[in-house]
Amino acid sequence: MIASKGYAAQTAESALAPWNFERRDLGPHDVLIAIEYCGVCHTDIHLTRNEWFPGIFPMVPGHEIVGKIAAVGSHVKKFKLGDRAAIGVMVDSCMECEDCRNGQEQFCNVSPVVTYNSLDHSGKPAYGGYANNIVAPEHFALHVADSVDLAGTAPLLCAGITTYSPLRKWGVGKGHKLAVVGLGGLGHMAVKFGVAFGAEVTVLSTSANKREAAKALGAHHFVVTKNEEELKAAQRSFTHIIDTVAADHDINPYLGLLKTNGVYINVGMPVEPWQLSSFTLAMGNKIVAGSGAGGIAETQEMLDFCAENNIVSDIELIDIKDIQTAYERMLKGDVRYRFVIDMSTLK
Repeated sequence: MIASKGYAAQTAESALAPWNFERRDLGPHDVLIAIEYCGVCHTDIHLTRNEWFPGIFPMVPGHEIVGKIAAVGSHVKKFKLGDRAAIGVMVDSCMECEDCRNGQEQFCNVSPVVTYNSLDHSGKPAYGGYANNIVAPEHFALHVADSVDLAGTAPLLCAGITTYSPLRKWGVGKGHKLAVVGLGGLGHMAVKFGVAFGAEVTVLSTSANKREAAKALGAHHFVVTKNEEELKAAQRSFTHIIDTVAADHDINPYLGLLKTNGVYINVGMPVEPWQLSSFTLAMGNKIVAGSGAGGIAETQEMLDFCAENNIVSDIELIDIKDIQTAYERMLKGDVRYRFVIDMSTLK
């Protein structure tokens, strides 16, 4: 077994605190990554607090992981010692079901293993990236270019691929008008990708004070959704809307902003179910879609695209001892735009 240390929630009611644990030994196709940075996702709050479903405790959160290869199994061909590497939202799957064969391992319906709060194929808990190391099959590790900022790359493993994948799926690009609901960790990446793909991008926000920040990210327009005049002027304006808000909210006012045949994409994952008006959907042939992360090949494609186009997340680097404060600030929207833990502070 491999000695590991990190921060864990012992129960859904407890704060995260230092915890020593063990990772499995490397198999022939496994890699060991020495973690240098780990992004902090809103999902980490949901899961450590049992807001979606009962969790597996103790729980080491974190699925936006970057670092360097520290050891390789005897049959590993994809990596060598010292390579930059990353792990996203999953660390294993059956590799044989229809979704796995189609490059959508995140939807494996036989034996998926998400990066944490899951059981691995031996039946033991999987622990995430708020730690000094992680073991995973080489197939689920990703290459990170030497040219990019490693800390800024960490959130791409969730916030990046979660927005990149649906924008690619729905073909968002030149000639399209994209609206982004919310300007947080996911929202700011949706703006960056939308602009990079050639779309005309508008940020929809309840906070007027985010207008200049949106423009700084490259957004062409900004609508304060609490302003009735601005909202009315935006009616039937957008070909696509991507909703990145994790807090519970009503999407019906936003559906009226779609053009005929417009697509509304959910990636924010609020806890409470949406109540949709069937009339709003029918009037204009509107589509409401969801998207969950991306497969391994697409995630690598996204990382390569970001390296080629000099795209990383805007981050605030934190000491791991400040993780609870970071959680509370996230809930208040007090971060631009993603916290990333410097794992050297774990020592």
